[in-house]
Amino acid sequence: MTPVWDWTGKVALVTGGASGIGAATALAFAERGGDVIVADVDGDGGGAVAARAREHGVRAEFVECSVAAEDSVRQLLEVVRERFGRLDFAVNNAGVEQRRAGVTECTEDNWDRTIDTNLKGVWLSMKYEIPLFGPDGGGIVNMSSMVGLVGVPGAPAYVASKHGIIGLTKSAALEVADSGIRVNAVCPGNIRTPMVERVLAREPAKETEYTANTPLRRIGTPEEVANAVLWLCAPEAGFVTGHALSVDGGVVAK
Repeated sequence: MTPVWDWTGKVALVTGGASGIGAATALAFAERGGDVIVADVDGDGGGAVAARAREHGVRAEFVECSVAAEDSVRQLLEVVRERFGRLDFAVNNAGVEQRRAGVTECTEDNWDRTIDTNLKGVWLSMKYEIPLFGPDGGGIVNMSSMVGLVGVPGAPAYVASKHGIIGLTKSAALEVADSGIRVNAVCPGNIRTPMVERVLAREPAKETEYTANTPLRRIGTPEEVANAVLWLCAPEAGFVTGHALSVDGGVVAK
């Protein structure tokens, strides 16, 4: 099938691009002609995704980066500036799952690790990404979650981080609107990523639970989330900014 959008010559950065939604998004940009920077702490996985992206005839590089550390993010965007010159799109997807614990059991280390990567990492990424956009603007998509829209027990840091991403997205969207940069968030539901696969490996009954709780009666795919990300970057979404788009099979509509 011919890709809907042709992004030949455009430059996209995807954090957390070594696997799951990030990998699917990086490859979707490459399939449509976009040059891609894959950033992740996983060098083997990130390098493999960049190699697959190059099979589409585009420039693609892996850069090791921890989005929780400002120096690491600054260095990542310096590499982007030196090797690619600018950004047209940025997908801030890097994140970690919280070690399961309720409000009264969650440790400070558990809280800080989750917030630093999931929420501070998105802020740091945008802080250094925004100056690299050109006069024509572009698109930033931040990866929240369906639990950025609703609460669930046993994961206060994760839920707080994903709610925070939506608020941060709205604030950033208003700040940069005059520059033509649109900033949106995507809120995936249960998607068959390595993170969800780890949960299912520990608790196989969760697959039935996730399916039963989803109105479309299945677990989603990383490619379906990537398609939503690309739409938010596309000209067809040119009047959309500050929005949190659910890609969850209808869970939060209930």
